[in-house]
Amino acid sequence: MAQASETSEFGEWPLKRLMTEVVGSGTKSAEDMTREQAQDAIRRIFAGEPDPTTLGAFWLANRWKHNNAEELAAYTDVMCEHVEYAEPDADPVDCGANYDGKGKTAILGAAAGIVAAAAGTPVVVHSGDRVPTQKQDAYKQVLDELGVRTELEPRESADMVDDTGFGFYYQPNFNPVVHDLWDRRDQMGVRTFVNTVETIANPANADVHLGSFYHLAFAKKMIDTFEQSEHHDLRRVLMFQGMEGYDDIRPGYTKVAEWTQTDEGSEFDDFEIETAEYGMDFEYDDLGVDESDVAGDSAEITESVLAGERDDRFADAVALNAALRIYAREDADSIDEGLKAARDAIESGDAEAVLEDLRAF
Repeated sequence: MAQASETSEFGEWPLKRLMTEVVGSGTKSAEDMTREQAQDAIRRIFAGEPDPTTLGAFWLANRWKHNNAEELAAYTDVMCEHVEYAEPDADPVDCGANYDGKGKTAILGAAAGIVAAAAGTPVVVHSGDRVPTQKQDAYKQVLDELGVRTELEPRESADMVDDTGFGFYYQPNFNPVVHDLWDRRDQMGVRTFVNTVETIANPANADVHLGSFYHLAFAKKMIDTFEQSEHHDLRRVLMFQGMEGYDDIRPGYTKVAEWTQTDEGSEFDDFEIETAEYGMDFEYDDLGVDESDVAGDSAEITESVLAGERDDRFADAVALNAALRIYAREDADSIDEGLKAARDAIESGDAEAVLEDLRAF
């Protein structure tokens, strides 16, 4: 009788059955799920139906076998059914950095987004609060340190974008079904596919996404995920190898994957960013901060860069990351052009003015 109830409320694939018949047989023999099976699974998870042991086993089995784009798109589409979207009048770049944060290097995305906004490219960022597994500093903590309100309702976040050019969306308020999984994710001890799909919720319903990856094959998988998603209708996606998996360009060599939807179809390309080519002579460790206060140090760096008080590696890194956001939205034809716009926004005082507007919002 219980099985009949489960089947009528969901589909025919409880997580235990998926484990036994599809995904749970091991890394070499496990099969991929169909879209329907993956959607059934994530609906059950969001409803709190699976036993905690079964849920943990399912998450781990997915990690072992690696989800394909069809599965990730299915998870994403069901998640998006629950997201509270608030679309600003502006058409921003959606920046989806890893929600579980950074622990060694400066978080530059807030500064880069504010500079881009000052240069005329609206930017949206989003994160949770100490998300598992790392539970480290993310966008929220840096903005809190800067005195910017973060625990906003989605409509307020959209108004922030329109008022200032930069907006923060807070996961517990726009994506509560994912936030409700916090305890279960914390008990896992390893990342799951939830860490992937939460970054592409796109709460402002932007048509340009900027995200990060560890290797090019994963970037291609994420672009395929967007293409197979029935919810998302993006015009451009830029994915790049970020520091600590975050949306900050790495010093030295960074691979970028670029996808654009055109009237004739879609175009995919990849290219490299070499920081030395932009006169930036610094390395990974040069962007390190106090590991006991990543958010505090990142906020201090943000303030001084926006005020035009720094002419060092951090100022260069912020300008370059802002340039990539400007280029992503095609407000500049090249990184070089975006870099000039970013530096002009800092030198003119416009970037510092955006920060003051955010504090006053």
